[in-house]
Amino acid sequence: MAEDRVRVVIAEDSVLLREGLTRLLTDRGHEVVAGVGDGEALIKTVAELAAEAALPDVVVADVRMPPSHTDEGIRAAVRLRRDHPGIGVLVLSQYVEERYATELMAGSGGGVGYLLKDRVAEVREFVDAVVRVAGGGTALDPEVVAQLLGRSRKQDVLAALTPREREVLALMAEGRTNSAIAKALTVSEGAVEKHVSNIFQKLGLSQSDGDHRRVLAVLTYLNG
Repeated sequence: MAEDRVRVVIAEDSVLLREGLTRLLTDRGHEVVAGVGDGEALIKTVAELAAEAALPDVVVADVRMPPSHTDEGIRAAVRLRRDHPGIGVLVLSQYVEERYATELMAGSGGGVGYLLKDRVAEVREFVDAVVRVAGGGTALDPEVVAQLLGRSRKQDVLAALTPREREVLALMAEGRTNSAIAKALTVSEGAVEKHVSNIFQKLGLSQSDGDHRRVLAVLTYLNG
């Protein structure tokens, strides 16, 4: 992936919204290589791009698409995470589909995100999320995190974390930087760095995991 440009496939059944998202991204220098209106077309399009060795950096997909308008989009997203783990997947929807959202987060490989349409307040926020997920990071709406955690059972793997470390990890799940976390919690950035280091250590994430440690920590948090 080029540093300042990402290649995107958009899966959205609303033509107006699909074209609007395309315009937002292309106006900011990114390339929308395909736009489709249902989950089956998304799977087919990505497979065709894979055959041409031209996989996108990230897929932006709605949850509910034709023919039944229930969960076709997110099921396609889960399948893409399995079949093409190097692709980032960002779900953009009005709904939190808890069952498949958990499965989506559990997938390995590229970045992952889940944003709620009605809660994206700024264009820059959305574009930044697309770029972050394309680069292997996470972008999760706090409401999505709250609903998934409310659905989860006791997470023994996280039992060693302090309440403050859980707060830091929850903010990491939203895709926030250490600086943004420090501002949200009204603490120093150094304090956040210490908390993050402790989280990595307690979750058994070593230096060898590199930059993906943040993603691995968030997935452990959501699926532990």
